[in-house]
Amino acid sequence: MNDAPHILIVDDHREIRDLVARALSKEGFRASEAADGHAMRKVLAETRIDLVLLDLMLPGEDGLSLCRALRAQSDIPIIMLTAKGDEIDRVIGLEVGADDYVPKPFGSRELIARIRAVLRRNVKRDRLVGDKRRTYVFDRWTFDVDRRELISADGVATPLSTGEFDLLLALVEHPGRTLSRDQLLDLARGRTASVFDRSIDTQVSRLRKKVETDPANPEIIKTVWGGGYLFAPEVRRA
Repeated sequence: MNDAPHILIVDDHREIRDLVARALSKEGFRASEAADGHAMRKVLAETRIDLVLLDLMLPGEDGLSLCRALRAQSDIPIIMLTAKGDEIDRVIGLEVGADDYVPKPFGSRELIARIRAVLRRNVKRDRLVGDKRRTYVFDRWTFDVDRRELISADGVATPLSTGEFDLLLALVEHPGRTLSRDQLLDLARGRTASVFDRSIDTQVSRLRKKVETDPANPEIIKTVWGGGYLFAPEVRRA
């Protein structure tokens, strides 16, 4: 039985799909291909996929819409493939739940490194959950690490994307400390982004929308100007 990670490449350019599939195969991965959202859903329904490479610009339903829909029903890792200059689209991609992005044109070595990094973070998370269940309580929230959910005081569960989960776990494990973006990259993303990567800011913004009463005036995840971010509430293990 082949237990190599299975990657789904969703791109309407056949040449790109074939190129990426060959690069993945060369590195020991399995690869499936889809040209659009319909084909993507068919593969996902029939095959266990470990990670989706999702092109932003697709005919019909675009990558952002597909990412949003996929994230609403699954925590499968997603890496967006974006045009090199579309920074705003990369930010939006992270906001709707992508775990990382790779701008086009990209080299196969960078792409493989990004894939391995995202998969490692997922394995690390799964091992953490498997070793022992952790539950953190802060403010009016219960953070269930096993279920990867935020549970409000009235029992309503809020699912978390992989990026949100990694970031929140890093914050609740270091309450009351100012963590720089570099430190958060190390803790939450395994240093897969460059020093100038602003995706941490995007993930913080997404997380604030879920945990803060007023995201525009955060009281839980506070910005320390020139320093980074501070998780303000008291945290206890349950």
